[in-house]
Amino acid sequence: MADIFTEIKRRYLVAPIYIKFIYINVGIFLLIRLTWLFMALFLKNDMFSLYLQMPSSPILFLHRPWTILTYMFVHVEILHILFNMLWLYWFGRIFMEFFTGRQLGGLYLLGGIAGGTLYFLCFNLLPALKPYVGNSFLLGASASVMAIVFAVAFYQKNYQINLLIIGRIKLIYLALGVFILDLIAITHENPGGHIAHIGGSLLGILFAVQYIKGKDITQFINRLIDGFVNRINQWADFKRKRKPKFKMHRSEYTQSRRPETDDEYLRRKNEENRVIDEILDKLKRSGYESLSADEKKRLFNASKK
Repeated sequence: MADIFTEIKRRYLVAPIYIKFIYINVGIFLLIRLTWLFMALFLKNDMFSLYLQMPSSPILFLHRPWTILTYMFVHVEILHILFNMLWLYWFGRIFMEFFTGRQLGGLYLLGGIAGGTLYFLCFNLLPALKPYVGNSFLLGASASVMAIVFAVAFYQKNYQINLLIIGRIKLIYLALGVFILDLIAITHENPGGHIAHIGGSLLGILFAVQYIKGKDITQFINRLIDGFVNRINQWADFKRKRKPKFKMHRSEYTQSRRPETDDEYLRRKNEENRVIDEILDKLKRSGYESLSADEKKRLFNASKK
């Protein structure tokens, strides 16, 4: 069993970002389904998944603000996650032909945030949807995936794909068709999901338009993520330093190197992350055997952190 988890961890580490998102979504899906099973066996109500879904109620959202991020990784039905992950896989691969993994990661989050924001506003402002505020919750990666689809479609308007039965078609026509279907389906079943799709789609279009102008709207959120991760690593490193593995005599302590400053720590971590990214790019291009012994060692050490 330990070997299985080690292999999964290794595959996750070397996978492109869209595959990492698939791992995360599937992992959370399995956790939720196992929680449901456990609760059902003991005749308990499941509240775990509700605390990850985004509520339309302003009062509930004030108590669960994190759901604007968590909802985009939550699925409870097998067909829902199956179709979302297939779209993420297909269009994530296309996206990576023109953009970087950091841009895909930032766009996934921004698309989900845009979809959740539009969903929240519509349910609280549109008279037809107001009666459902309080018992409506948003979940799923659809808005994030739509952002990726529309970003590629509007950045490369002549890009063509093969569809079963239909044959070869421009991606932008598929994207516009999906957008129209979501728009006319708002007044039918699952209005919240269709509204979130539209929010993610609009964000994807914005990304493409701004990128053509030379602006990358994902830079801001990626900087926030980098800062957050660096702070977490700094905190974890600080905790490790406070718990030495052996007792040190005072004379040894006084001769030891001075602690790093925050700036020195962040510079060192950023440099380590840059080296690992270069190794992963080389691994993706040329395979594991192309790595030097030092690169393999660095990759192995990074997988243990």
